[in-house]
Amino acid sequence: MINVLFMAPQKSWAAYKTELPAAIAEVGVTAHVSPDIPDEEVDYIVYGPKDTGTDFTAYPRLKAVLGLWAGVESIVGNETLTVPLARMVDPGLANGMVEWVTGHVLRHHLGMDAHIVNPDHLWAPSPPPLARNRRVTILGLGELGTACGTALARLGFDVTGWSRTPRSVPDLRCLAGPSELETAIDGAEILVLLLPLTPETENTLDAPRLARLSPGAVVLNPGRGALVDDTALLAALESGQVGHATLDTFRTEPLPADHPYWQNDQVTVTPHIASATRPDTASVVIAENLRRAIDGAPLLHLVDRSRGY
Repeated sequence: MINVLFMAPQKSWAAYKTELPAAIAEVGVTAHVSPDIPDEEVDYIVYGPKDTGTDFTAYPRLKAVLGLWAGVESIVGNETLTVPLARMVDPGLANGMVEWVTGHVLRHHLGMDAHIVNPDHLWAPSPPPLARNRRVTILGLGELGTACGTALARLGFDVTGWSRTPRSVPDLRCLAGPSELETAIDGAEILVLLLPLTPETENTLDAPRLARLSPGAVVLNPGRGALVDDTALLAALESGQVGHATLDTFRTEPLPADHPYWQNDQVTVTPHIASATRPDTASVVIAENLRRAIDGAPLLHLVDRSRGY
């Protein structure tokens, strides 16, 4: 019997209290799973960020922390965490992100807003280019970026992907490393941000890089809010260098009611819904990692502390 502490916002437990124990039992592991386990009896922690100040030295038996979310920036720098840390790579998470990104890329590619909201009943035929003539760049070719890039390429879009280290993805033009970041951005008509948030990626989309986009380009940010220099983006929207920004993540969430994004007609705000961890699929990932830990096998999706993800 192992003890698994569910350390996440209380509202999450209602969604996981049936799915997670069932998935763990399915892989043949006997476990007590609860948000209430004495510190000295905790063997594993299933972690969904509650705050940034957890002292993991309080758990003397702790063997690993298994994240519920893809992002780990709230925990990866915690100096009290010395056991392995795994992030969530969940098929449901990837599926949701593909649907959000594909939907908004098609929305802007097709110019759907002008037809959905047309109070003056204007008849102004202006067919869009075919997808093959629309340049889309995705910054970040991890699990989510690769899935989104592949889906867009299958629709015919001209997709460039950029990653920190070299990747090869069928049907995508893949660039890598700091020396090719500007090349990836140059002339992009739709830019999708799916990078992890690290000190190196904060403000990736700043004024000089916004200036490299095709005039009137669209920016989609379902990644992390701090990837974008907000002041620079607002200025680019004002000048027309960026035609529209659809943003799902922000430095402060919920987005404050007085934030300029709310007042800007060229900005679409979605409330961090681009993708979410689904209890049914995420529980399977957690259960498999617990089985591996008990069997002495390598854990899936281990975080590289030096990179921050």
